Amino acid sequence: MEFEKIEGLIDAPFTPFLPNGDINLEPIPAYAAMLQKNGLKGVFINGSSGEGYMLTDEERKALAEAWVKAAPEGFKVIVHVGSCCARASRELARHAAEIGAWGIGAMAPPFPKINRVEELAKYIEEIASGAPELPFYYYHIPAFNGAFLPMVKLLETLDGRVPNFAGIKYTFESLYEYNQCRLYGGGKFDMLHGQDETILPCLAMGGARGGIGGTTNYNGRELTAIIDAWNRGDIEAAREHQNFSQEVINVICHYRGNIVGGKRIMKLIGLDLGPNRVPFQNMTDEEEAAMKAELEAIDFFNRCNKF
Repeated sequence: MEFEKIEGLIDAPFTPFLPNGDINLEPIPAYAAMLQKNGLKGVFINGSSGEGYMLTDEERKALAEAWVKAAPEGFKVIVHVGSCCARASRELARHAAEIGAWGIGAMAPPFPKINRVEELAKYIEEIASGAPELPFYYYHIPAFNGAFLPMVKLLETLDGRVPNFAGIKYTFESLYEYNQCRLYGGGKFDMLHGQDETILPCLAMGGARGGIGGTTNYNGRELTAIIDAWNRGDIEAAREHQNFSQEVINVICHYRGNIVGGKRIMKLIGLDLGPNRVPFQNMTDEEEAAMKAELEAIDFFNRCNKF
């Protein structure tokens, strides 16, 4: 099967929660419209940024339905369906197809730890069969699940075996391996860059076309500007936008990273998405004020996403 390759950046949105911890669907239409306005091409929901493994299956389905309903025309909704239970993942995949999602994806489960490519291939095969008409993306993020497996070998194993396997969301530090995967089979698979810190190097290697990011939630204008500058041959501008994006990441690393610090930034730019779920340690008001001051010092609020 051949699927459209994604061009541009897809956002990994946060899950909105009410103060009591229930999911909150109300902000999603405004959220989707804001992301499109700032240059994002779609969303990859219920993943790591969305605290997907801390949601019930019914909550995940409700979020998927809300995002598909709210999506502007041409805005892609990819649903992360990974779970420790492959049967549950297969059902989430079936549901995603039923409601009209554009695609599905899954990371390796945190338990049991997958140690062999064949184990991962069987897991992917089971899930992807739940929605055989949708493109399936493997979400490679070994820092979350310990699945430090060779991705070229995974491509070789899945090639021709899982008809709707479309490619990989690659969130790992090896730019060499990323490029080798991109080159595999003459570039037949869609290699979505997954680290906002290193968009420019992957463009420079000559083939990155799309990506999925987390800091795109609030810094999407700058991250899409990297690609725009590269495409028009303005390397100095591309470097400046990439370096600024790294400065933003340096700030959130002081506040427990994108899932915690980044979600609080959404409140600062005008979209309060509520707290994080246990066991995440939510930011205090004092930490929020300190983070805001750090962001002001780098002129973030004049360059961030706008409503």
